[in-house]
Amino acid sequence: MPDKIKLRLVLCWHMHQPEYRDLQTGEFKLPWTYLHVIKDYVDMVAHLEAVPNAKAVVNFAPILLEQIEEYARQVNGYLHDRISITDPLLAALVDPSIPADPEERMKLVKACMRANRDRQINRYPSFQRLIEMADWLEHHYDSLNYVNSQFISDILAWYHLIWMGETLKLTDSRVKRLLEKGSGYTLHDRIEIVEVIAEQLTGVICRYKALARKGQLELSISPYAHPIIPLLLDLNSAHEAMPEAPLPELDSYPGGADRVAWHLEKGVQTFKRLFGFKPKGCWPSEGGVSDQTLKILGDFGFDWTASGGSVLANSLHLPENTKQAGIHHPFKLAKTDIACFFRDDGLSDLIGFEYSKWHADDAVGDLIHHLENIADHERGDKVVSIIMDGENAWEYYPDNGYHFLSALYQRLASHPGIELTTFSECLQNKVEVKPLAKMVAGSWVYGTFSTWIGDTDKNRGWDMLGDAKRAFDKVISADGLTDKQVQQAELQLSVCEGSDWFWWFGDYNPGEAVSNFEKQFRLNLANLYRLLGEEAPAYLAMTFTQGSGAPAMGGAMRPGVELPSG
Repeated sequence: MPDKIKLRLVLCWHMHQPEYRDLQTGEFKLPWTYLHVIKDYVDMVAHLEAVPNAKAVVNFAPILLEQIEEYARQVNGYLHDRISITDPLLAALVDPSIPADPEERMKLVKACMRANRDRQINRYPSFQRLIEMADWLEHHYDSLNYVNSQFISDILAWYHLIWMGETLKLTDSRVKRLLEKGSGYTLHDRIEIVEVIAEQLTGVICRYKALARKGQLELSISPYAHPIIPLLLDLNSAHEAMPEAPLPELDSYPGGADRVAWHLEKGVQTFKRLFGFKPKGCWPSEGGVSDQTLKILGDFGFDWTASGGSVLANSLHLPENTKQAGIHHPFKLAKTDIACFFRDDGLSDLIGFEYSKWHADDAVGDLIHHLENIADHERGDKVVSIIMDGENAWEYYPDNGYHFLSALYQRLASHPGIELTTFSECLQNKVEVKPLAKMVAGSWVYGTFSTWIGDTDKNRGWDMLGDAKRAFDKVISADGLTDKQVQQAELQLSVCEGSDWFWWFGDYNPGEAVSNFEKQFRLNLANLYRLLGEEAPAYLAMTFTQGSGAPAMGGAMRPGVELPSG
């Protein structure tokens, strides 16, 4: 290729975990936030640190940032003052006494089985043996009485070691030594693992902030607790891309526009407190956009937003819009003040679902070949946007994606025809922003909202949320709560409005994940009623959705374009 830049490329990684705490007791119900910190968030920043002329956009959900902050506070509190940790798995790692109760032991054993078999468990023969024993125990429950404390100690130590990021495994002498030890882990070893975890939790946000200061990274934000904005504003917007989908009995979400404003304000507040500046961009939760959403984001002061390529494809089929415009440009919707970039679903899905099976050099070579083709065959000013989950893909790659991500940044940063950039830089450099007369509401998943609404179980979830919101409105308007109680109720409501609960409702998802998220959703709603001083409906005591599916990548990721079934 000639030596002039032919194509701008934005790599945007979305970091997001829902609120895993029971906000009433402070207990973390699932450990995914701290596990993804030590495995993915530290690796992702380390890859950028290693290639100073690479650039990327990293988008954080504010509710994730707050949980990282809380974990750091608790773990440091434990190490300095022996204050107890409210995450049961992390607390077990440092507990001097292993529980005697067989049920409690089995709970810990099962928690330590939640990892990728091929890439995380089978990579380490010593851990693989422990997991094979754990598999056997699941089918011979009466033998639990014969499981000694050392087995529990070793499985806890190993589980946390396999979740360490590859950059830590390669550079931290403590992690290397503990991996080599293989068995017979002591309390001292387990506390040493927690010291490593504490350092990552304490330093990770600062590392991203440092790269943002250097201009190597653009940091952006999602609404506070990750709600699907277009659905809060108008449930019927689901029909724009899915005209036949059944919708909840709830006609509209009460006071949705006020709740959207609350999530945006609270999100920016959290971001500013931790990073010291206001973000220029917003990845709306799950790339969920609509005409009204873009208007609100623009009025709120954001310069850019982004969504899925399928949303643009659906929109360009409307008679109001120009057909010839391609995906590799930002667009501005009529009567809004915000540029909207669109994800190249094909390229993003190759990284998410395909390249994990390839040799890293071949995968990066293939991606570059696709980019060179775009550069050579598409006219005008081109911006290719690869937008994807920043955490869940890497456990399917060898060595947590280390070889792929290293090669990706190095080869893209040195490529003469590709410029790694950020969304804000694209706008500063006056890339062409094309007009869009009208938008079809949708998300980055299939261009629709089918992952969050439109089937029996998801719709039931919306009806339950609608009941709780009406109870909230009634109590707030009666003016019987103190300011502090109102704040607590607003926060609890925001967690109930998060997108993740709805993502997991439905039979096509795996049973354990559906059960965990469904339980937490009902707990969140029950907590809201309690804060309001209202009696929770009896239905909150009953399971309303179950899963028996086996989706690709465990269901934690979805492709942007619906794959043909069969």
